[in-house]
Amino acid sequence: MLAASAHIVIAGAGQAGGRAAEALRARGFQGGITMLGEEAHPPYERPQLSKDMLGTADKPVTFIKQARDWSSVLDVRLETGAPVADCDADRRTVTTADGRVFGFDRLLIATGTRPRRLDGLEGRGPKVQYLRNVEDALRFRKSIRDKSRIVIVGGGVIGLEAACAAAKHGCRTTVIENEPQLLARALPSLVSDIVADRHRSHGVDFIFGTTVTGATAGGVQLGNGAEIPADLILVGIGVEPVATVAERLGLLATAGIAVDACGRTAVPDVFCAGDAALQWSRCHGRDIRVETWANAQNQAIAVAGNMLGEQKDYVDPPWFWTDQYDLNIQVAGDMCDSDHIVRGEPASGRFSVIAMRGADLVGALSVNAAKDMAMLRRLLAANKRPARTDLESPAFDLRAALK
Repeated sequence: MLAASAHIVIAGAGQAGGRAAEALRARGFQGGITMLGEEAHPPYERPQLSKDMLGTADKPVTFIKQARDWSSVLDVRLETGAPVADCDADRRTVTTADGRVFGFDRLLIATGTRPRRLDGLEGRGPKVQYLRNVEDALRFRKSIRDKSRIVIVGGGVIGLEAACAAAKHGCRTTVIENEPQLLARALPSLVSDIVADRHRSHGVDFIFGTTVTGATAGGVQLGNGAEIPADLILVGIGVEPVATVAERLGLLATAGIAVDACGRTAVPDVFCAGDAALQWSRCHGRDIRVETWANAQNQAIAVAGNMLGEQKDYVDPPWFWTDQYDLNIQVAGDMCDSDHIVRGEPASGRFSVIAMRGADLVGALSVNAAKDMAMLRRLLAANKRPARTDLESPAFDLRAALK
């Protein structure tokens, strides 16, 4: 346990930063905690930006805690609108963009990611927007309520959830995806096709295998020569780590900020958690960044304990969910470069797909089969190796494989 006089600075006031601050107090840390956030808001639940806030008119923001509770309940100094611009490992200080300096005994980097941009579109035609913060969500919600013509660049989770909301509000919606299918890195083609068909049944158009090359006065120009009319262009082509703090510390952060299983970086007393952390994944067999709500929360909680002296590896398999109309899709582990076992009947609208490499269970996907996924996540976490014949049978009770 750190001394009561010790001070922890958390660079980043998002999901990971907020949950880490809570966990530090829950584990009995009595020293000082300062949390520095770039946004003007206290920490909030980020999944709502492409889910509840878009689907429901006037849905308020769900905060992890109200701003006053950080100080009055947890005794955490929360500084919003305070992005970290510099960090000195020798002096153990961080400096915000407005010049304020904060000393630390231990530092948690939880600065997350920022959207990759398509600069060639901006200022040349229709409005261009990204979907990363509260203000972005509110602007997009207003656009879809105005029944705009919307082009979405990128057929990933964010783009597809935004397409759902736009279609439900009667917008003319077109999704541009340069891959031949949706969510190619996460979904097998069987599920990708089901998702695309469900979108088409709600009026969404897809253009695959091409890119957006520029903007016209009234829309976008595609690499195949086509022009698509639009009042608004939403870009969802992935994210990149916010690396300012890491770079100031001399850490390589192009692909993410490398951490060990306890969340430690190569700099003593500096830890990292959340979307920016480059961490080992057994399911993938390599270091990856895990850009999910569950990882931002659970890794941050685990790393908070390790900052206080615990030595507990964080090994949770990656997991995320998305709702596409009446489809609840959950994905755990890695679905790529593996053999797939279909459990259940896809035509029923309720089934699972299980990914195996040899005898190893490395991933699982469920469509409207939450009970299956709950057990499959436990099997993945426990590194179990159930028999393929058992997994193929919907009658097999997955709980038996945990024994």
